Amino acid sequence: MTVRFPAPLRPGDVVGVTAPSSGVAPGLRGRLDAGVDVVRGRGYDVRLGECLLGGTHVSAPAATRAAELQAMLLDPAVRAIVPPWGGETAIDLLPLLDWQAIAAAEPTWVVGFSDVSTIIAPLTLRTGVATVHGNNLMDTPYRPADGTLSWLDVCALPAGATFTQRSPGAYRSGGWDDYAGDPGVDRMTLDAAGGWTRLDGGGDVSARGRLVGGCVETICNLAGTPLLDTTALAADAPDGLLVYVEACEDNAFTICRNLHGMRLAGFFEHASAVLVGRTGAPDAPTLSQHEAVLDALGVLGVPIVADVECGHVQPFLPLVNGASATVVHTAAESTVTQTLA
Repeated sequence: MTVRFPAPLRPGDVVGVTAPSSGVAPGLRGRLDAGVDVVRGRGYDVRLGECLLGGTHVSAPAATRAAELQAMLLDPAVRAIVPPWGGETAIDLLPLLDWQAIAAAEPTWVVGFSDVSTIIAPLTLRTGVATVHGNNLMDTPYRPADGTLSWLDVCALPAGATFTQRSPGAYRSGGWDDYAGDPGVDRMTLDAAGGWTRLDGGGDVSARGRLVGGCVETICNLAGTPLLDTTALAADAPDGLLVYVEACEDNAFTICRNLHGMRLAGFFEHASAVLVGRTGAPDAPTLSQHEAVLDALGVLGVPIVADVECGHVQPFLPLVNGASATVVHTAAESTVTQTLA
């Protein structure tokens, strides 16, 4: 597999907005509009899909959501696609997509995290097109934390560009902003201090590889299927894969089981290191989230670095599936450098 990177976003390009998983309830439409305003403020045209609103766990029936997403992916005028946020059951779209047609089309940036990783990880692994595990549209009004970028910054970089992000050393300890009461909120409340944590032992970490990963609760259901097969990507990664995972809300017992299953299915087979997102998910009475990761993945014998800003806890550090990357974690720095090549 040769990884293909979509063309950089330029003023006048079309950004498609569709909800392949959960839609936006009427009371939160103001936040959706605020995100659209930020994208338009960068000089892009925004095309709003029909699958956006709704008060249930999906924005529309699976066939309708799949058709809208695929239409945007195959439209050469649409240069990037971003959802309002994730959800619960994006997995129902996957058998309805024409993967051959998507692979043959001109690459389009697809951005998102949480349940959207159910779509973007297979997009990269099945088609070779790079995708961005980054902030969704509802997160886009936030100003990036010190040392990090927005998905808008990443998708505008030229082909072959190299960029470095670092841990801000601070995070949000809990809760969410009131999007209904303050739909334009643009400052993250990073009220707790904390950086990355090496789980597998002491010492410095320096690892290279191509990035791939996503939300444990959603992509674990694809492990062992062709949709999450990393073999082809690893063939284009002489240094191996930098695999990242993050937990949204499941307790440590469930995350431990899921990670064991993903490992047994071969998802971590080519890992040169594992990055684990900071999580607010609960510990179990006799097992912490950190211990769950180590229990399942410690046998890999590679560095495991936790509390990385790639999960459901603000801030957010976008990672490009398919990008060549170097991760460094020492007493002096915690950085990830990515090259769009």
